[in-house]
Amino acid sequence: MNRIIVCAATLALAAAMPLKALAQEAAPADTSTAVITLEQALQIALSENETVKIADMEIERTGYAKKGTYASLLPQVDLTGSYMRTIKKQVMYMDMDMSSFFGGSESTGSTGSTGTTEESSSSKGSGIEVGRDNTYSGGLTASMPLINFQLWKSLKISGQEVDLAVEKARSSRLDMVSQVKQAYFGVLFAKEALNVYKSVYDNAVENFQKTESRYNAQKASELEYTRAKTNVAAAIPDVYNAEASVILALWQLKAVMGVNLEKNIDIAGSLSDYAGTMLRDIADNSEVNLEYNTTMRQLSIQAEELANNVRLKQYAYLPTLAATFSYTANAMTNDFKFSEYQWTPYSYVGLSLTIPIFSGGKRYNDVRQARVQKTELELTMKDTERKLRIAIRQYLNTMEANMKSYNAALETVALAQKAYDISAKSYQVGKSTITDLNDAQLALTQAKLAESQAVYNFLVAKTGLEQTIGFDFVEK
Repeated sequence: MNRIIVCAATLALAAAMPLKALAQEAAPADTSTAVITLEQALQIALSENETVKIADMEIERTGYAKKGTYASLLPQVDLTGSYMRTIKKQVMYMDMDMSSFFGGSESTGSTGSTGTTEESSSSKGSGIEVGRDNTYSGGLTASMPLINFQLWKSLKISGQEVDLAVEKARSSRLDMVSQVKQAYFGVLFAKEALNVYKSVYDNAVENFQKTESRYNAQKASELEYTRAKTNVAAAIPDVYNAEASVILALWQLKAVMGVNLEKNIDIAGSLSDYAGTMLRDIADNSEVNLEYNTTMRQLSIQAEELANNVRLKQYAYLPTLAATFSYTANAMTNDFKFSEYQWTPYSYVGLSLTIPIFSGGKRYNDVRQARVQKTELELTMKDTERKLRIAIRQYLNTMEANMKSYNAALETVALAQKAYDISAKSYQVGKSTITDLNDAQLALTQAKLAESQAVYNFLVAKTGLEQTIGFDFVEK
């Protein structure tokens, strides 16, 4: 009995193994990590980011709207058709003797037949029904503007709408590039912080091992042993938090790039790669202007639109001329014998002239409203330009301040590292305490973080400056 159970279990296991292998082949786990540079991250974002795709679709939409406006210059041709069933026919009355229509004779009312006189009187009061039960109408109409100043001006405004959509798409790309850069630099900063805290942990472990050896040799007190062990335990949460910050920063980068959040990616380089160009970057951006600023460009296009809109409202005072054409065929019957219908055609061609005379002040107030909007935008442009120039100056000051902070941090790190090395050797030979070593370690950690923070702040300010001046998308 036991042999039967063992055989059955063996067969079941053998049957399950190919199925398991097949399932693993069907859905292999992608554990590979793609390492990308900043340029590659920007290229991916430009092709995958949803905001950029929406901006491109907006350009396409306004292009269609512009084509629809140009279609107004072409003839508008329509087919028309109608059917009408008469419920109660119209009655026509005529103030005349109707006896002649019914074959009667003229009567004086004295010697003629009495019946003839009564019939004539009845005909005058009854009237004549006009029309038939069924009325059909079908035809072709066409119209084309010949002179219409408002229409011509609206065509130019439609073209400016396309230009505005293109500039808004450029603005979306600038925002996206700025977000990707900041997210990329955020990952670099998080990795630098992780390296610092790992170094702190490694130093704490090394110092604990030395303290433990001295403690076992009865050359260190239990207090020093306990404090060294505490330093190791205190360094572990900082490492875990730094690792979590790196993971979160990578997720943020993947989100702004528009890639799958489950995809494993890493970035190349370090903050120190950008530190060597800080002075050159400040020199290159010392003389900047708002020529390629997307906000000012959008306001400039809107100002042109409003100027044309003022003229558009003024053109409402001018006459318009249009050509018209119509061809219509009608049929009226009392039955539904379509093959016997007699169709009566009617057609015309002509010119339609419209001269505006009086509109209750509507056109006048429309012009005044357009002028007020134009003045409002001019004031907005002045205020926006002033704020943008202040922002540029703030970015430049931030860059300069962080460059100086970085240079100071470099010297501080060198001194802190030297102080830590001296403290470590002194502690090893028993000439200093664990407290002195901890103080040196804290100073070194703060100096390294300050160095990375200065470079990160400089890069973030530079990214904001480049977005403000439209650096990434300048037409050559």
